Amino acid sequence: MIAVKSRIETASTINAEFASVLKGTIMRRSFLALVAMVLVCSFEARAQTIAASDADQAAIKQTALDYVEGWYEGNPERMERALHPELAKRIMRTNQQGQSRLDQMSAMSLVQGTRRGGGKSTPKDKQQKEVTILDVFESAASVKVVAADWIDYLHMAKSNGRWVIVNVLWELKRSKK
Repeated sequence: MIAVKSRIETASTINAEFASVLKGTIMRRSFLALVAMVLVCSFEARAQTIAASDADQAAIKQTALDYVEGWYEGNPERMERALHPELAKRIMRTNQQGQSRLDQMSAMSLVQGTRRGGGKSTPKDKQQKEVTILDVFESAASVKVVAADWIDYLHMAKSNGRWVIVNVLWELKRSKK
C-alpha cells in the first residue's frame, strides 16, 4: 500500500512538473507570437507612411511652407492657398486658476490676420519654419510645424487634387525664465 501511495505521489509530482513546463512553453510561444504580430503591424504602419509619392511629400511640405512663410511674409495669398475654407485652428488655453477653454480661429481670420501683417515683425533670423511630415495615408496627412513662437500640428487632406490644411492644433512656446 505504501509503494502504491509513493507511486501516486511521484506521478502527481511528475504531472505537476510537466504541467509547469507545458505552461511555460505555451507562455513563451504566446509571447513570441505577440512580438511577431507587433513587428508585422509596425512594419505595415511604416509602409503606409513610406507609400506616399515623392510628389505628394513635396506638395504637403509646400502647403506647410505656404502657411508658415505666408504668415511671416504677411502674404494672404500664400496663407489662403494653404487652407481649406472650413479650417479650424484651435488652442487649449488654461488660466491661472487652472480652468481651460478651447479657442478657435477660422481660415478667414487667419487670412485676415496675415493681410494685416501677420508675422512680418518677426526678424528674418528668428523665422523658424521646421516642417516634419509625421504620417501620410492616402488623402490624409499629419504634419508638425515648429515656428518662432509656436508649434502647430496640422491635419491635411488632398482636396480636388491639392493638399490643404483642414485642422490645426497649436501651442505657444513658453519663454524660458
